[in-house]
Amino acid sequence: QVQLVESGGGLVQAGGSLRLSCAASGRTFSSYGMGWFRQAPGKEREFVAGVNRSGTSLYYADSVKGRFTISRDNAKNTVYLQMNSLKPEDTAVYYCAAKFYSDYAFVDYDYWGQGIQVTVSS
Repeated sequence: QVQLVESGGGLVQAGGSLRLSCAASGRTFSSYGMGWFRQAPGKEREFVAGVNRSGTSLYYADSVKGRFTISRDNAKNTVYLQMNSLKPEDTAVYYCAAKFYSDYAFVDYDYWGQGIQVTVSS
């Protein structure tokens, strides 16, 4: 069982930056591939970024490539999402997710955080 808690969301102007954190419980964090997803009002949840278990392989949705960076610190049981050059269309609830023994996945994650709001004003 893994519990995930996101932090770092909020309101920011277009062009600004935010850093989301996701703290995981348990002693097996390094056994999980991690991902960030988001869901905007009236839209389906979509994949944003993923990182493999060791943190050496990163992958992104085209819409955020070059602006967002995912990373993880297995010693701190935490995954991060650095978001730069934010746009109003990045406004959404952001979720972190964990998938057991996975190094590359866009769907079927096993555990989810409660989500955190990110709002980008124009």
